[in-house]
Amino acid sequence: MLDSFDVSEKKGRLEVFAHTMMVGDDVLVVVTGGRAHIGALAIAQPRPSLKTPKKISATSSVFTRLGHKEDVVAKSMSEKLSRDLNRVVVVAAGIHWDKLKPNEIELILEMCDALTKKIVVEAAKT
Repeated sequence: MLDSFDVSEKKGRLEVFAHTMMVGDDVLVVVTGGRAHIGALAIAQPRPSLKTPKKISATSSVFTRLGHKEDVVAKSMSEKLSRDLNRVVVVAAGIHWDKLKPNEIELILEMCDALTKKIVVEAAKT
């Protein structure tokens, strides 16, 4: 069975969306904002922490399209979700607004962190 849900975060003129699908035991997340596209993909898998083996951590691999910067979002979200859910997670991210100010970029990163927390809560229900 394939379960899915959507979450979003909005601040001012900016809104970021995440569509999440539970694919068996794995998780697939598509993150968009502004002009939707695919800018980066990350896959993360849980593993024992190198520092504290009884804790779960995650390792990831990232593919980024030339000229895109969504790798930061894809890597961060996939690792946090994989660690917190103890599942394999793929995040595809494509976020674009023209002429973003530096403070707006920081705001988008904060909103993506908030999306991640919402996804953990919803995915834990499945």
